[in-house]
Amino acid sequence: MFRTLGGGELGTNGMQAGHPHAITDLCDEGSRLYTSALRAGRIARADVECAPCLMEFALLHPDPDDANWLRPVPPSIALAQHLYPLEREITERRRLSVQLADTFEPYMAASAQSNAATHGITVLEGRDRINAALNLATSECQTEVLTVQPGGRRREGNLVKGLDRDRPLIERGVRFRTLYQHTARHSPETLAYVEQISNGKVEVRTIDELVERLIICDETVAFIPIREDRQVALEIRHPGLVRYLVKVFEFMWARAVPLKVGTPYETAADGISDVQHSIAKLLIEGHVDEAIARRLGMNVRTCRAHIAKLATALGSGSRAQLGYLIAQSGILDNDHAPSGGDSHP
Repeated sequence: MFRTLGGGELGTNGMQAGHPHAITDLCDEGSRLYTSALRAGRIARADVECAPCLMEFALLHPDPDDANWLRPVPPSIALAQHLYPLEREITERRRLSVQLADTFEPYMAASAQSNAATHGITVLEGRDRINAALNLATSECQTEVLTVQPGGRRREGNLVKGLDRDRPLIERGVRFRTLYQHTARHSPETLAYVEQISNGKVEVRTIDELVERLIICDETVAFIPIREDRQVALEIRHPGLVRYLVKVFEFMWARAVPLKVGTPYETAADGISDVQHSIAKLLIEGHVDEAIARRLGMNVRTCRAHIAKLATALGSGSRAQLGYLIAQSGILDNDHAPSGGDSHP
């Protein structure tokens, strides 16, 4: 708190105690009267009763020759009077910042050693902290960003935030490679986002199944969620772990289908499409409909529609029989290669 020459206390936000506005937001009446006083050289005390802020902010002072009149304080003097406490606080805060830096400097080296000892893994809790770390990592990226984005339709707000973060990187020549699930091909929001960033070095592919989100910048830092609500994430800077995650990405990338290469849901000679083949594999593994839908990035209704088509193709009359027929049909005996494969650039 600062004490003004007018006698009132002024908070750090410039708000006069007990008065409805700050000096930086001088009311219309106060502004008019102060201007009038400056032009005339004085103003009647009775005329400013409707604007007590002029006295409280020390813009007027009593006329020494006549108590019924007030004289204006020149703007240059009033400005200096109000700037002085602010400059004094700035100086004090700068001094404090230097002291804090000196205090924590010995701990910075210890922290760096500790980070090395914990394999370069930082736990980020809360969306704000996660997004701040992501923004910093992407702003420092110089070469390539690899991203894995499971799930189907994406929220438009999240895509807008991603676009704001990605566009500056694309403009300076950073390469982007992004993996979505096949269901993203039916998301207008995702397709619009891809269209807006497609002018740069951007490649997008889709695949039937992705486990979790992954972001890697320049093969030096990676981010992965560690809770389903995505409120906690890991920032990984250990070179060995980051290289391993890059290899995982490349493994999936080689098996994914470029977004601009038609539909991946082609029906094979046995009447079973790629997505139904993926569902059959998960059914045999014992996953319920909800888990299958989540793994493949689709809603439960769509998943059950594919299960019904699979049952029709195999001639199944019940869920229990479907599992048996899948096992007997041999459709899982051979690798059901996706239409992307390694042949795509």
